[in-house]
Amino acid sequence: MELNTVLIEDTFAEAFPMAATKLIVTAETPAWARTAGLSASGYAASVIGCDAEAGIERELSPEETPDGRPGIALLFFAFSRDHLQKAVVNRVAQCVLTCATTACYNGLAGDPGKSIKVGGSLRFFGDGWQISKLLSGKRYWRMPTMDGEFLCEDTFGTVKGVAGGNFLILGESQATTLAAAEAAVAAIRDLPGIILPFPGGVVRSGSKVGSKYKGLKASTNEAYCPTLRGLVNTALPEGVNSVYELVIDGLDLASVERAMKVGIEAACRPGVRKITAGNYGGKLGPHHVKLHELFNKPTSNSPMASDKTN
Repeated sequence: MELNTVLIEDTFAEAFPMAATKLIVTAETPAWARTAGLSASGYAASVIGCDAEAGIERELSPEETPDGRPGIALLFFAFSRDHLQKAVVNRVAQCVLTCATTACYNGLAGDPGKSIKVGGSLRFFGDGWQISKLLSGKRYWRMPTMDGEFLCEDTFGTVKGVAGGNFLILGESQATTLAAAEAAVAAIRDLPGIILPFPGGVVRSGSKVGSKYKGLKASTNEAYCPTLRGLVNTALPEGVNSVYELVIDGLDLASVERAMKVGIEAACRPGVRKITAGNYGGKLGPHHVKLHELFNKPTSNSPMASDKTN
């Protein structure tokens, strides 16, 4: 199969379920909301070495937020709700509560009985001066701070999200391949319900499971390293000298599939020879996103794509 003369390999991306939640962070200005979001979602590229995978889903206008102020939507993913709660509470405590003028709200209705406690865990920072308010059936906590108060919703909804959607861009040079990856990132970031957790949305360090070194969970995927061509069993066709990967986490499988399709279409540019995907023979996760099927069937509608903020 070819798209704009670029070969699309007949393979699949292997994705897996993770607990997911959505935060709405608001502030007096868009700049302070984004500052809080960037800080809270830092060091969250992969659960291989991070407590969560996280990123900014999109910026929000005052008309889209609970308190009528500018804001941002953040998505967080972890292997379990317990891990998710710990990561979110720590990151909100250190990066949102501490950021000037912010407030933090639940962004998902989530599954009944599967919420995580955020404001309810952070309230102790108030040292007895915290105040609880119940509004329209939702509990909020107000904690005094030196610039006024920090408002945080008590509990946040969770869903069973999907992590690890991916595709690899094989190009003739580093410059042309990176340009294609940047174009794919720009196209994907217009979509709701997904994040690209790696720096700038692009991964240079594609990995495999395990290593020759004891105790290392993952190591470089030498089959896609151009400097090792001739020394290993390479997966690089002749003329390919650079590879970049995009990894996609979403609130549901349909969101990940949509993002992969849009990203691949944007990446098929001059200088790109091939698009493929990473998998471990189906042993890693139950979701197998077949690249050819992305273009041979209508994109399914995601219930999360139209999810409104609270």
